[in-house]
Amino acid sequence: MTSVRRALHRDVIADSLFQPPLCNLQEPLENAPDYVFWGVIDWDFRHQRPQQLAEQLSLDGRRVFYISAALEDDPRDGFTLRPLDETGRLFEVRLFAHTAPIIYHAVPDETLIWQLRRSIGELLSWANSPQVVSLIQHPFWAPVAGVLPNSRVVYDCMDHHQGFGNNAAQLQQLECRLIREADVVLFASAWLEQHWHPQRPRTAAQQRAILRNAADFDYFSTPTERRYQDPQKRPVIGYYGALAHWFDVDLVSAIASAFAHCTVLLIGADTAGIGARLRGHANIKLTGEIPYAQLSAYLQAFDVCILPFRIEPLTLATNPVKVYEYLSAGKPVVAVDLPELHEFKQQVAIAEDTPAFINAIARALQEPGCSAASRQRQAFAAQQTWQHRVQALLNLTENVASQPLVSVIVVTYNNLAFTRDCLASLAADSLSEPLEIIVVDNASTDGSVEFLQRWSASSGHSLILNNSNRGFAAANNQGLALAKGEFLALLNNDTQVTSGWAQTLRRHLQRDPGLGLIGPVTNNIGNEAKIDIRYQDSREMAVRARQYTWRHAGLSVPCATLGFFAVMMSRSTYQRIGPLDEAFGLGFFEDDDYCRRVEQAGLSCAFAEDVFIHHHLSASFELMPGSQRQQLFNRNKAFYEAKWNRPWVPHTSREEP
Repeated sequence: MTSVRRALHRDVIADSLFQPPLCNLQEPLENAPDYVFWGVIDWDFRHQRPQQLAEQLSLDGRRVFYISAALEDDPRDGFTLRPLDETGRLFEVRLFAHTAPIIYHAVPDETLIWQLRRSIGELLSWANSPQVVSLIQHPFWAPVAGVLPNSRVVYDCMDHHQGFGNNAAQLQQLECRLIREADVVLFASAWLEQHWHPQRPRTAAQQRAILRNAADFDYFSTPTERRYQDPQKRPVIGYYGALAHWFDVDLVSAIASAFAHCTVLLIGADTAGIGARLRGHANIKLTGEIPYAQLSAYLQAFDVCILPFRIEPLTLATNPVKVYEYLSAGKPVVAVDLPELHEFKQQVAIAEDTPAFINAIARALQEPGCSAASRQRQAFAAQQTWQHRVQALLNLTENVASQPLVSVIVVTYNNLAFTRDCLASLAADSLSEPLEIIVVDNASTDGSVEFLQRWSASSGHSLILNNSNRGFAAANNQGLALAKGEFLALLNNDTQVTSGWAQTLRRHLQRDPGLGLIGPVTNNIGNEAKIDIRYQDSREMAVRARQYTWRHAGLSVPCATLGFFAVMMSRSTYQRIGPLDEAFGLGFFEDDDYCRRVEQAGLSCAFAEDVFIHHHLSASFELMPGSQRQQLFNRNKAFYEAKWNRPWVPHTSREEP
């Protein structure tokens, strides 16, 4: 397609609305997240770690969306989808991106970042994903995957990216951020873990682990009906994988010369002119890339498997998938001296130089086909499968790790039904991090005290019972004084939270050190945080909230004043600003006042478009006679204006689009 035709095509599709595809989609596994793989390669490229982990997770019941490294040139927000199995649990996804840049060549600019965030939001909204684990395999994706609401961020550090010639230098900065900020960092080799440790020590809340490669043991260990046959019936010294700049041409040339009676079979895409440099050896055969489904038939024909890599940072960082596969077939393996191969030293012949490599091949060629050594290699490989690796991955991603503690202060005054729903919504967020909940009751008389005593005894959370109604500010201050969290949230009892609310608000504060207070969007409030959203019950509310928040991933909107029905701040902000002003008594204007104090300290306030909390609005004040309520409002308004020597500016709703 010419550039003119491409431009015309973009103009046509830009005028049409994106429509999600129609296809079989399995419901998510109960109490389990969806997995989004942010790919370093396309699905149909060489079938290795990315595809193997994705497939095994789907077999384990998780829904998996594999984001292709190739973007779809489209100015709209959306995606294409290709089912990869019959169950409706495994898909390849191409996100829409204007001009579809190549992910290895540059970091994404702001325009592209926001389009990709909206495009992934369309996917997750369509899928009604309850929660996601973002498994990032290339740093290009970090500004998109790292801000998804209600998610855990896992960086799968599987390569020394600086060793590839096509990766932009700026991508290293993104990788440094990923290493520092991801919830979980996986290293495919001990070399990678050691390389990054002195540069980016892990935080107290971060998990790091070495998750090595593995093999599809059943596939590679099972003899095929039709295996490759060397045309001249010669012994086969075989290799498969990339034929790139790290491939040791001189070593392979020496092998071909030393074993002229053997075929040296090289399988893989030749991206470095390897074939031309080895043209002088009649016994070297290059096949090009072979589909994964046919690979075992070739491996079964190898008499000896080789790993002829040059020693350089890229290969030093490598934990070679192919070695696990070679061993699954029981084949003798001869390899250069790479650090990761020392874990195989009982199963692999490691050669320090070319003569040693040739001698090891000679010994391997003498080994009978069904030997004790062959069975030992297979026994080792049987314990190094992708099933084993995925179980280790699930233990890291789905067991709640040590995260910064969030303390939630809930002030109650009657409205027992609302309090029940609020606390139930906090407890129902089973996939999120644990919370410290502190309830402060202002002398309720409707059975709330008895309920809260039972709740505190059974849950282990804290309860403060006041003998009188001390008001909103004073009660919150009691809870704040008791709180131990690194992050502090104030939450009205007439609210219901949605999954991942606390984690997502916390991350907004962590990403923006200048942000003093952050709140959610909601269905009912008198300022810009109110959105147009409709639902009939709490179940439908959760679905509508997910659809909205996925589509607004990472977005926060500055505002002058937050409603304190739900706000969060860091402990450092609280220590800087201090407690709420109790001079406002029962309530009204203490939230305006606190926002002015945050503003005075040089910090900002914002609401997060990717967090939704249901709000009944002014439930406690509705119990107060109207005249008393108006009198309190007028009194506190006058006090606020005198304190700040300025007129109070009424809150306004957002402008309609």
